[in-house]
Amino acid sequence: MRRLSFIVFVLMMIGITGCTMTQKGAGMGTALGAGTGAIIGHQSGHAAGGALIGGAVGGLGGALIGESQATKFCPVCGESFPADVKYCPKCGAELQYKQK
Repeated sequence: MRRLSFIVFVLMMIGITGCTMTQKGAGMGTALGAGTGAIIGHQSGHAAGGALIGGAVGGLGGALIGESQATKFCPVCGESFPADVKYCPKCGAELQYKQK
């Protein structure tokens, strides 16, 4: 169990230091999902399988949440837009990512 705790801790550190919101969300979701899956799986005698399934589901969910939180802003007019928009629809300037 100490080894699993260490792995979860390392994954959380990677999640915190990720480059983009999507990477941060995936890292944190993987860590939390693996930890929760291991705890639930331990009750049925399959901690490793629970950690793998929980990590995969948590990583996917975390990536989707992180992607939805990523926004860009227009350096000219200051408006915010979703991350998939490249140019400001109002003034045409190239959008930049917000620093959170």
